[in-house]
Parts: sequence; C-alpha cells; structure tokens
Amino acid sequence: MDIKDTARPLDGTGVSAFLRSLPAKPLLLGLGEARHFVEELGDLRNEIFRHLVEHEGYRSFAIESDCLMGLVVDDYITTGSGTLDDVMERGFSHDFGTSPANRDLVRWMRTYNEEHDEKLRFFGVDSPLEYWAASPRQALAALYALLDGPLPCTRETLDTLLGPDDRWANEATAMDPSQSIGQSADAQRLRLIADDLVALLDTQAPRLSAEDRQRAELYGRTATGLLRYHYWMADASPARWARLSALRDAMMAANLRAVAEQGPALVYSSNLHLQRNKTFMSFGDQTLEWWSAGAITGTHLGDRYAFLASALGTVGDNTPSPDTVEGILSTLPWDHALIDARRLAEATTKPAQRISHDFAYFPLDPAQLDLIDGIVFLKQAVRLKELG
Repeated sequence: MDIKDTARPLDGTGVSAFLRSLPAKPLLLGLGEARHFVEELGDLRNEIFRHLVEHEGYRSFAIESDCLMGLVVDDYITTGSGTLDDVMERGFSHDFGTSPANRDLVRWMRTYNEEHDEKLRFFGVDSPLEYWAASPRQALAALYALLDGPLPCTRETLDTLLGPDDRWANEATAMDPSQSIGQSADAQRLRLIADDLVALLDTQAPRLSAEDRQRAELYGRTATGLLRYHYWMADASPARWARLSALRDAMMAANLRAVAEQGPALVYSSNLHLQRNKTFMSFGDQTLEWWSAGAITGTHLGDRYAFLASALGTVGDNTPSPDTVEGILSTLPWDHALIDARRLAEATTKPAQRISHDFAYFPLDPAQLDLIDGIVFLKQAVRLKELG
C-alpha cells in the first residue's frame, strides 16, 4: 500500500471525511499534543475547531488546563465578563495563557458568541494541580455556598479545618511526602465533609438551575479529587507516583465525561492523556504505568470517543530518522496531513521508535498505531517555547 493512500491533506474537507469514516459521530474528539507549546499545532487546532463549529455542529472546546480557572474563560466567551488580557492571565494554568494560539482561540470564540444565539462553551479539564496540588478551599467553599441547610459543618469550621492555603500548595511535597498534610486529622475530616456535601448535592439537585447544578458537580468532583490526591501525596510507598498519576488522569476523565454531556466537543491535551492505551513513563529508577484519561473515557463512551494523535516531523533542528513513523510521514507531499492510523499500521512494517532529545516531545509509539483513530502530522515545527 502506498503511504499516500493512508493520508489526505489536513483541511476542512479532510476533517469531515475523517469524521464520516468513524463508526459513530464522536461526542468527544481528542486532539493530542506531541509537545506542549508548538504554536503551529495550536494554529492548526484553531482551524480544525472553527471547521467543526461551522460545519459539524460542535459547540464546546476543552483543554488540559485547571478546570476551575476555565470557568473564567467560559464566563468571558459566553457573557463578555472581564477583558481578554485578564482572562488569559487568570483563566489558564500551566502557563497556557501565554500562548498566542490560545489567545486567538478565546478571541474567536467570544466574537462567535456575540454573533450567534447558540453559544460556544469553554472547559478546562485538568485538576488544580501540577506535581503538587492546590488547596481544596475554592472548590469546597463554592460547593458549600450552592447548598441549603442543614449542612455537615459551619462555614467557620470549614475555614478552620482548611487553614492557610500555603500549607496545601507546598511544592516541596512533590518530592517529600512527609511535608504533606494530606493524611492529617484535619484533612481526613475534610474528606468526610466533602463526601457529605456531594451526597447533599444529589438530594438538592431539583432546586438548582442547570448551570448551578453543573458547577456544583464540578466543585464536588474537584474537592473530593484534590483531597484524595493530597492523601496520597503523604504516602511514602514506592507506588506513590504511579497512584498520583493515575488519580490525575481519572479526575481528568471525570471532567471529560461531564463535557460530553454538553454535546460534541474538541478536546486538546497531551497525547499521553488522550491515548487509549496505558501510559508508561520513566521516573528515576522506576517505570510508572497507569491508564490514561483517554483510555478511561473510551471505556465509558465507546465509539463516541475518538482520538487524533499529533506527530511532528522536523522539530527545530531535529529531523526524524527515515525508518521512524515520523520519518515515513515526512515523505508525504503536504505540510499538514491527516492520516488513518490503522491503515498506516497495515501499510508499514515494524517502524522504529523515534528517539527524542527534547524531554517535552513524545514520539509516536509504532506498536500503538492500531489504538489511534487518526494522526495529525506537521512536517515542520519551528515556533516552540523553550521549557525549563
């Protein structure tokens, strides 16, 4: 099979043809990043999303960013609340607000909503954490405020148990579990209170508006997830980082399922989070493994979840070897291509794994091509942000 028979130019026609080739219209279309902060990929993502909105009925965009901060962006694009500069500063985690492509996307979504009655929505789907985690205060307090009495504790008791936020958001806990308060008596009591508040939400759901109910559910997921994450931050066993990584992806998957309830959405996150297979990562002298958010989401949504992995040819001054998947795809005649990954797997014979010297770039695994629906391939990427 000629490699060109597995691919087409990446344009609106190609995207629609790809969707028609799937067994069902996806509620969630995952577009993975082979590397964060590749502006060419962000620009291409924006073109894909615009086409999906204008021709395929998509109305939501989700990104690997803090789910609570994402509410700031959603408010802006739906109501015009705030300014674009402020939203880019306060509405994104992981420094994603500095991306020109993200700024262009938010601006376009706001303009679209000003001109149309049916509104676009924006969602962050990551939890408020890096390798360490934020205080659960914002999520707990916001959930508490949406509920009616009798409540499991007073607001004063809640504030006392939480204490100063900096004792939760302590970066040193990433490498030193003894500095975590996640298994303290206060944290254990907060886990029970959070569980009671979520149960109370179920009993009071009929009195809440649809918007308040969705936000309360988000606050509940986030509060219980953060407290669970903090608990395992205090664990000193060898399984600590594998468990924390799995918890993060499970929280992301729960947010993705909530996004799917709003209708078809494009999801933009790392290939590692959106892939259907297990993630394996070297960490010191260990190899961590856990099921990705995409694998969990696919288990729940089945054919209504589809995954487009991205791959890059020449990255800066690094060109892939001709026997790798990226090297093979670099022979295609288009700068941007959309490839049927399963047909590519049939057309190639044991490609080599690309070796990346950029710790932030994750090459395609040739052994996993049959678990990918499609590949978005960029022949060259030069607009890269240096990562520390």
